[in-house]
Parts: sequence; C-alpha cells; structure tokens
Amino acid sequence: MTDEYLVNIETKLSHQELTIAELNDALTSQQAQIANLELLVNALRDRVRALSEAAPAEGSPEEIRPHY
Repeated sequence: MTDEYLVNIETKLSHQELTIAELNDALTSQQAQIANLELLVNALRDRVRALSEAAPAEGSPEEIRPHY
C-alpha cells in the first residue's frame, strides 16, 4: 500500500466520522422535538376531553328553546 492510498482512506474515514457525528446530533435534536410534541399532543388531548365533558350534550333539554 502506498502512502497516498492510506491518506485517501484516512481522509474518507475522517469524513465519515464527521458525517456520523452530524447525523447523531440531528437525530438527538429530532428526538427531543418529538418528545416535546408528544407532551403537547397529550396536553391538547386532555384539554379537548375536558372541554367536551364540560359542554352540554347535543340535543339536551337546556338547549332546545320553544318556537312560539
């Protein structure tokens, strides 16, 4: 093996290591965003559930008004 060949392999390896580190950082960031979005969705689901339970049901006697 020539020195040039080894330098070429080492250069490629260095670039691959850098790419892997960048991908790992992106994945870590995306996982944090997903966790935050899951919390938000759960909070919104609980809020919608609470609002739907607090609202009177459709067709309840309280909503029907006489038409005379």
